Amino acid sequence: MIDCRHGKNCPYKNEDQGPAGSRLARNTLAVVLAGGRGSRLGPLTDWRAKPAVPFAGKFRIIDFTLSNCVNSGIRRIGVATQYKAQSLIRHVQRGWSFLDGRFNEFIELLPAQQRVTADWYRGTADAVYQNLDLLRAHAPEYILVLAGDHVYKMDYARMLVDHAARKADMTIACIKVPVRDATGLGVMQVDEDGRIIGFQEKPAEPQPMPGHPDVALGSMGIYVFNAAFLYEQLIRDADLRASAHDFGKDIIPHLIERGYRVMAHDFKDSCVNMIGEVPYWRDVGTIDAFWESNLDLTHVTPDLNLYDAKWPIWTHQEQLPPAKFVFDDETRRGEAIDALVSGGCIISGATVRRSLLFSKVHVHSFSQIEDSVLLGNNDVGRNCVIRRAVIDKGCNLPPGTHIGVDPDEDRRRFLVTERGVTLVTPDMLGQQIHHLR
Repeated sequence: MIDCRHGKNCPYKNEDQGPAGSRLARNTLAVVLAGGRGSRLGPLTDWRAKPAVPFAGKFRIIDFTLSNCVNSGIRRIGVATQYKAQSLIRHVQRGWSFLDGRFNEFIELLPAQQRVTADWYRGTADAVYQNLDLLRAHAPEYILVLAGDHVYKMDYARMLVDHAARKADMTIACIKVPVRDATGLGVMQVDEDGRIIGFQEKPAEPQPMPGHPDVALGSMGIYVFNAAFLYEQLIRDADLRASAHDFGKDIIPHLIERGYRVMAHDFKDSCVNMIGEVPYWRDVGTIDAFWESNLDLTHVTPDLNLYDAKWPIWTHQEQLPPAKFVFDDETRRGEAIDALVSGGCIISGATVRRSLLFSKVHVHSFSQIEDSVLLGNNDVGRNCVIRRAVIDKGCNLPPGTHIGVDPDEDRRRFLVTERGVTLVTPDMLGQQIHHLR
């Protein structure tokens, strides 16, 4: 049981059943929506879905959602895939096969396979609807719908308890965000009891919270439904030709308009390892956000705690030797300062500062890496200078390569963001690792 800000009177704790919501968690089926491209990440998602993008040195983005499920006691999980899913499917198969079907534990891949019509998944609600027969077969009491492309740590069991205690038809996890950042989220208005009375999906001018002109209440894309109620609503929506078949655009506004009991759950009440008053939740949907969120982990006390043994982040872990740092001469020294360096890396007479290196990165002598993220399987030749960059998996940088030094030169060869972060992929270097013919 994680510490709770409510103290001994916490409504999310039941001494008779142990950890919060354990019974409810056992009767819940989670559906992770993991079919999105994440187009704002540009070439990083040319060959992989956004949930499969590497993050934090050894994980994939989807690992955080899946780990939250397992740590919350939810061991029945479906992962809906669509866009360029092979990398994601391979990762789930290799890294998440430890659940035991003998105890009705599983992660089931739900690829878009035209089970109902000749259409692929047309929206978030349709992705769940097209797997309705599979959901019914598991006979859950509750359905937890999750996005597979956000980074956060959350005890879903607490949200389930909240949902059941307030006799809700649907519960939406919410977070307070600056109004300027709310245009990409669903924005809610709630009454004094936490019931949602208004909802706008990605509004151009988000409505602020009463008394807080700079803050809006945003949806995290995390929903709890009573299973029978969800089935009913998905079937109703599927029959509407004019619908986009999306939870934010169609399902939620309809439920609120019809007076169903749709409640807001404050993320503060279920956030794990929260530092201060602001719970950690990141949509690493742009190259700048991805770069910044990774480099945040190099701080002395990062906002995201990866070292909590009580709430681990699980993943597929390749068997690799420890990171190695060699040479201690006056002219060259293998060292990493304020950096995360994963297994299989060799820092050979080079300097790494404020950077994050995924597995199997070899940095040769006299090279400097600063404020950069290298996604693994990289070879950095001698006398290279890499600054404020994201280097994709499989990139091999020839000796003497300079990135982040001359912006104009970088723009001719690579992708440079508004914040001056340079993205480099194998294709940009003329190094073909994907073969179409």
